[in-house]
Amino acid sequence: MMRVGLVLVAAGSSTRVGGGTPKQFRMLAREPMFIVALRAVVPFTHEVVVVAPPDRVVEAGELLTCSGLPGDHEADGTSFLVVPGGKRRQDSVRKGLAALSDDVEVVLVHDAARPFVPGDVVERVLGAAQACGAAVPAVPVADTIKRVEGERVLATLDRGVLRATQTPQGFRAEVLRTAYEAADEDVTDDAQVLELAGEDVAVVEGDPGNTKVTTGLDLELARLRDAARLGVGPATRVGFGCDRHRLTPGRELVLCGVTVPFDKGLDGHSDADVATHAVMDALLGAAAAGDIGVHFPPDDDRWRGASSLDLLDRVIGIVRESGYEPGAVDVTIVAEAPRLAPHVNEMRERLAVHLGVAPGSVSVKATTTEGTGPEGAGEAMSATAVATLRPGNDREDT
Repeated sequence: MMRVGLVLVAAGSSTRVGGGTPKQFRMLAREPMFIVALRAVVPFTHEVVVVAPPDRVVEAGELLTCSGLPGDHEADGTSFLVVPGGKRRQDSVRKGLAALSDDVEVVLVHDAARPFVPGDVVERVLGAAQACGAAVPAVPVADTIKRVEGERVLATLDRGVLRATQTPQGFRAEVLRTAYEAADEDVTDDAQVLELAGEDVAVVEGDPGNTKVTTGLDLELARLRDAARLGVGPATRVGFGCDRHRLTPGRELVLCGVTVPFDKGLDGHSDADVATHAVMDALLGAAAAGDIGVHFPPDDDRWRGASSLDLLDRVIGIVRESGYEPGAVDVTIVAEAPRLAPHVNEMRERLAVHLGVAPGSVSVKATTTEGTGPEGAGEAMSATAVATLRPGNDREDT
């Protein structure tokens, strides 16, 4: 049996998706996209090299370990490695090739942004690569294609001879390595490296469902498709937060960004908005991104007297960097006094604006401890919050 190596190209910056986190690290239904893409191809391979952005190599390794993929295929002798990518796609592929052993006879190069390649496509590519030296899967072009210059059509191309190529693309290892040693031009796929070297590339039947995730809309559709494939609902994260502050004279009482008339306020480094702090911790918890003490240390003068709503905005930015958006929030404020019911609706609306959700997705409740504990004695207020996160909408593209 021929020894097959896989180079998974996952080093791109994903500027067309937007939102900061590269698309290959965004969650689909249950797992990051690059893990889903790996699962489709790993059963056909003996060595796997994931090429990740240099600043995400550790993260990619941790996600790979958590996926269980190395353990699943340990009995088959499949090895896994994560290496940093380069500036261009071909630079990343070169690094992936260099990490494969000399024993590899056929190399598959697959895009992490194609998570739904069927197994029969992989089999066709492998067979043709072994027989011909290089092979790509492709599908007929359905749209009419025009060649244009500026805003003027120059010609209509014959779509009968056009094909849209996909990945994985397969190559005999020595053929691909030799072609890459001579390659100097920018290329858009690995078959083009072979074409520039004067090598023949075979075409095998691809699959219309083997689509590439490029825009935010593509990502949303991929999430729905992955959820349907697994028979699950959208991936929702849940977090819990709690906080308590002492009451002290001479401070304003601020709760959910609303100033509540009272003869005492909450003591703290910022404005000590205990309810918003609980919400922030719940959001960070759902994103597995630490807590407010990590991001806004109490000994850091930058946050002295800061508005907790401003800090909430920063937390939401961290959540979005993780590929999520706020879904719903439920807050309970525990205080013996003052009476908070008249202010609850304003609190809900204030939080909703900053969370970017409808007021109906925000619940604010108030309760007492019936005279027990520091809250009951009027010495402190506390709050608890539960927050849900949903996969990000990537609104820059949609």
